[in-house]
Amino acid sequence: MSKPDRILSDAAVLRFPISAAEAVADENVASVIQVLQDQLQLAREGKLRSVAVVSVSNDGAAIGTQWSCTNGDVASLIGKLAVLSHDMMAARN
Repeated sequence: MSKPDRILSDAAVLRFPISAAEAVADENVASVIQVLQDQLQLAREGKLRSVAVVSVSNDGAAIGTQWSCTNGDVASLIGKLAVLSHDMMAARN
C-alpha cells in the first residue's frame, strides 16, 4: 500500500445531514433575493454597465453602500447612493 492510499483509508468519513434545515419563509428576504437574482440575470446578459447597492441592517442602524461601475459612472452612482441612503433613513422614522 502506498502512502497516499494509507492516508485515505485511515481518514474518517463524516456524513452530512439528509436534508437542509427548513428556513422560515420571509417575504422581505424573498424580495431581496429576487432583486439580486434579477440584477444577476441582467449582468449575465451583458445588459448592465453599472450596479449600485444600498444595504440596511435588520435593525436599521447600519447602512452600507457598494458599487461596480465604469470610471465615468463613479460620481453619479455615489451621489445616487447618498440620496437613496438618506431617503431610506428618513422612511424608517
